[in-house]
Amino acid sequence: MRYLFSIPMLFVILAAAPAHAQGTDAQRAACERDAERLCSSAIPDVIAVENCLRGNVKSLSPACRKQFKGKGR
Repeated sequence: MRYLFSIPMLFVILAAAPAHAQGTDAQRAACERDAERLCSSAIPDVIAVENCLRGNVKSLSPACRKQFKGKGR
């Protein structure tokens, strides 16, 4: 039940976040499952989710990991 609320909230937060913290549609699509799997405790804090994903880069799916390559933020 927690996930039914958390995932839609993640997208609401992403939509309302400042431009620098927003993910593109491609980034969200590539990393949504990884965020659920690895960083569920950080949801709905977008910055915390991004930091969590960066901290778990070796465990990310190839598609999500690709979104973080070359991005220094």
